[in-house]
Amino acid sequence: MKHVIVRQIPRSPKDPERVSQLLEYGVATISESQEKLGLLGPSIRPIQPGLKAAGTAVTVKCSDGDNLMLHAALEVAQPGDVIVMTTMTGSANGMFGELLANAFRVRGINAFITDAGVRDVAKLREMKYPVWSKYITAAGTSKNRPGWVNVPVVIEGVLVNPGDFVLADDDGVVVVPRAEIDEVLRRAKEREQREDVTRKRILDGELTVDIYNFRKTLQEI
Repeated sequence: MKHVIVRQIPRSPKDPERVSQLLEYGVATISESQEKLGLLGPSIRPIQPGLKAAGTAVTVKCSDGDNLMLHAALEVAQPGDVIVMTTMTGSANGMFGELLANAFRVRGINAFITDAGVRDVAKLREMKYPVWSKYITAAGTSKNRPGWVNVPVVIEGVLVNPGDFVLADDDGVVVVPRAEIDEVLRRAKEREQREDVTRKRILDGELTVDIYNFRKTLQEI
C-alpha cells in the first residue's frame, strides 16, 4: 500500500471572506440552510466548550493507530485550513496532542477535527486550540505507516472533499461542499433575518403555538 499526498486542492481568493462569513453563524443554522445535510454525527464533540472555528478542509486518512500522515499534511496545509482526519477502519488512539497543536498553530491551521482520539487535553485546553474528536485517550501512535492526504474521506457519515468548508462550534461540526458555499451563506443570512423577527415576537410575549401556527396541529392530535 502506497501513500498518496495531493498537494494542490481547490482554493479561491474569496475563501477568507467566505470563512469569515461562516463564523457569523452557528453550526445549527448552516446545517438547516443546507437541508440538514453535512452535519457530522453527534459523537464528534469539542474537547473544550466555547470555541468556534471555520476553514477550508485539508483531509487526512491515516492507518489505524498511526499519525504519520498528519505530519505530512502540515507540509501542504495553508493558513486558514482545517485538518479533518479519519482512519482506515477506526482508531481510538490519541492521534493528536500538544506538540502537533503547536505545529498546527504556527502554520495557521484553524482547527483539528477527527473521529479518532486526541490526548494532552489539559495542554490543548490551556492553549485554547480548537479540537473536535470522538475520543480522549492517552494511547499513543506509531509514525511509520502509509496513508493519504487530500483525498475524499467519509467521517461520521459525511463525505468531505479537500477544499470543502467546515464550521465547528459547541453544537458539533458541519461540512459545506465548495460548490454550494455561496448559496448556503445566502440561505443562512435569510434564515437569521427570519429568526430575528421571530425572536422579537417571542420577547414581545407572543406564544410559539401562534407564531408557528401549531394550533391546528394540536387540535388534530
